[in-house]
Amino acid sequence: MDARIVEAFRSAIHAGTIFRKTSCAVAYAHSTHDYNGHFGIRELCDICPMEQIDRCQKAWAKPKADVVRMLALNLGAQKSPVIDDRAIQVEGLDEQRRYFIQHSLGYQVHDVRYPHLKYQHGRANIGSKEQN
Repeated sequence: MDARIVEAFRSAIHAGTIFRKTSCAVAYAHSTHDYNGHFGIRELCDICPMEQIDRCQKAWAKPKADVVRMLALNLGAQKSPVIDDRAIQVEGLDEQRRYFIQHSLGYQVHDVRYPHLKYQHGRANIGSKEQN
């Protein structure tokens, strides 16, 4: 479905710019980087304008483990978080606390119970089978 929507949008006359995430569109409209750190989930960016990718790339950085650990544990995480090149994985934090960390650090924060799978839309078990 994603591919069909992107293709239909690209083939439309004067379609403008399309984004997969609202925060990406808001950041683009304000000429700034995405505050949600979606740049780490690179497959989301393949339809973004190059100027937006450049903004996000310059602002995006893997956070320091001690800062992430302090934030997560102080907010009630059950274990120390795991940080990879895409996101921070936490256990025991509700959505509001995960978003607080995410917006503070500009890096994705996911609940370990609901993994965000590569080339799939967020936590949904759907996406591009060719790319899995």
